[in-house]
Amino acid sequence: MSPNLKKYDVIVVGAGSMGISAGYELARRGAETLLIDAFDPPHGEGSHHGEPRLIRHAYSGGSAYISLAIRADEKWLQLEEATGLKLLERAGVLNIADTDVYDFRERQNDAESQGVTVEWLTGEQIRKRWPNVKVSDNFQGMYEPYAGYLYSEKAVAAYKQEALRAGAQFIANTFVTGLRTEKDGSVTVHTKGGSYQAERVILSAGAWFKMLQPFLFLPIRSVRKVVGWFETVDSTFDSNVFPGFTIGTKNGGFYGFPSIDGAGVKIGRHDGGVPWEPGKTLAPFGAYPEDEEDLRQALESYLPGATGKLLRGAVCKYELTPDEDFIIDHHPLYKNVVIAGGFSGHGFKFASAIGEVLADLALNGRTSWDISPFRLSRFAS
Repeated sequence: MSPNLKKYDVIVVGAGSMGISAGYELARRGAETLLIDAFDPPHGEGSHHGEPRLIRHAYSGGSAYISLAIRADEKWLQLEEATGLKLLERAGVLNIADTDVYDFRERQNDAESQGVTVEWLTGEQIRKRWPNVKVSDNFQGMYEPYAGYLYSEKAVAAYKQEALRAGAQFIANTFVTGLRTEKDGSVTVHTKGGSYQAERVILSAGAWFKMLQPFLFLPIRSVRKVVGWFETVDSTFDSNVFPGFTIGTKNGGFYGFPSIDGAGVKIGRHDGGVPWEPGKTLAPFGAYPEDEEDLRQALESYLPGATGKLLRGAVCKYELTPDEDFIIDHHPLYKNVVIAGGFSGHGFKFASAIGEVLADLALNGRTSWDISPFRLSRFAS
């Protein structure tokens, strides 16, 4: 290591939802930790703004996801206890899907095998229980009563507060311009404001991973996504009576939330979107006709009581891997560099647990959690 550079045990590049959680875990364990972010989280340049975010435990993708979701739930509650903040609302989540598109039975079986409570519902049962949901008999539902949603921006702010309280250092509004490995195995992180060294590095740059090339190339594409909040006809969509939801249809997949404090029903589309390149201007909501049209059409088809005027629109970024599963692994060349990326629009709920996993990998080189589905080597071909 150069004697002129400030040295740390671990540097975290990208202090959004995953990075800030990891920073807290590292500092709490006594590691001298530096967090560097291109902005100042919570902010609107990544994937965590425009709260809330769904948290579900009956997850597609097998046991690794379900175990991680259960652990994440525990960790969110621990953060609530540490800060005194309300971060998780157990409003329930209603998952509905056209049976020609998706069947929940396998997911239900996987979830129940790990003790997750779920209810399987027919289209008729959905309509009876939630009269404001319009589905045909060809639809089925899976309701998770102990699921709900997280206040994402508040959660990121809480982790930042606790990371700093635990001794982590933070550099905001600073882009990383390059990384270099040294002869002794340490890593130098260069920024416009200076350079820093660490024995270990965690890279969690979200939709901005391309900015870290050529040090690391990942099969991640960044996509512009939109969400909207719509006025409702009555109080049946209020958060005290209506759950979070997902809708799988032949015309796309959607997700959303009840009206929280009169904000309107929030809805977004999981598939589709417009490609975006880091550093390029992100078009505002309404720049494309489909920004509102896609969301409104879904509401008209399935939640017709929530098709009032658009109260608010927002844009964010997805970081998509080819299979939409995460990447959590070591750098293929440098085992003291840990990668966390490709959270593909469904990762926030796991952030509390992923921070723990990343700290394990950085400090111990391994973790007790099953991250085999998230290995970078699956894209080797």
